[in-house]
Amino acid sequence: MSTKKKILFIINPISGTGNKENVETVIANRLDTTNYEFTIRKTEYAGHASVLAREAVDMSFDTVVAVGGDGTVNEVARAIVETPTALGIIPCGSGNGLARHLRIPMHTEKAIDIINQGVIHDLDYGKINGRSFFCTCGVGFDAFVSLKFAEGGKRGFLSYVEKTLREGIRYKPETYTISYGDHTEEQKAFLIACANASQYGNNAYIAPGASMKDGLMDVIVMEPFYTIEAPQVIMQLFNKSLPSNNHVKVRQASKISILRPSEGAVHLDGDPMTMGREIQVEILRGKFRVVVNPSPARPEGKKNPLRTFADLCTEIIGIRN
Repeated sequence: MSTKKKILFIINPISGTGNKENVETVIANRLDTTNYEFTIRKTEYAGHASVLAREAVDMSFDTVVAVGGDGTVNEVARAIVETPTALGIIPCGSGNGLARHLRIPMHTEKAIDIINQGVIHDLDYGKINGRSFFCTCGVGFDAFVSLKFAEGGKRGFLSYVEKTLREGIRYKPETYTISYGDHTEEQKAFLIACANASQYGNNAYIAPGASMKDGLMDVIVMEPFYTIEAPQVIMQLFNKSLPSNNHVKVRQASKISILRPSEGAVHLDGDPMTMGREIQVEILRGKFRVVVNPSPARPEGKKNPLRTFADLCTEIIGIRN
């Protein structure tokens, strides 16, 4: 009887922006086949990744690896939470929020090296009105932009920034009633983000201090701000200093409830949907097995992901020096 661990690689050939043409060859050449036996399946329709992942759980696979963008990762993750099967990730998307939080390399070969090490941790995941999320969920502006971005169809980082700036000018903040256990407050907010992990994706850190191991979410309430302050807000999002903004309040909770004036958009890891006035968000501690990078975080080099940002602001919202 084989003592090798069983891994299923689920490849979404059309998701994300990464080139997946050679990924099967890379898997075969790079995976440690002395310890692992593997199967590769490709998705054929929306939701197929979840079907394949559930089948893998039933067949006692040790790990299911999502090869694709955030949508593929989330489909697989939702199918295997609270089971003995672990999630692995080979990121091939545009945002790669969960992979980046977990410090999974963006290169396929290096991501497979992490899988070869086989370090699995029991992490937290969240639910919003009973639907699973893994990085962030929220209401307000980010949910609104997610909806507009999905409708626009054009992918990519600069496209998302442009959509954010254009829609931000027109967006009208709402007043919410937020309950943290026995504490309730009314708050006019630009957005409310519930973060299980640190970022949206693309190294945009909505909650740089968030942990997937503490049983808590970071609740970020951003108050309305002037249009001229938008560049500062977005730069802080990328340099991990958003919590220091005087329009931002951060609390931690395992459960919260949000009441808003009417039904509308929410997002789950960037995927928009419509929900009612009452929103319930909770964190489930240690119920999500994930293959993680065991190496200590390395200091990041100085990066400027928004080097064209000033020109974009000038064009879109008329900011001048």
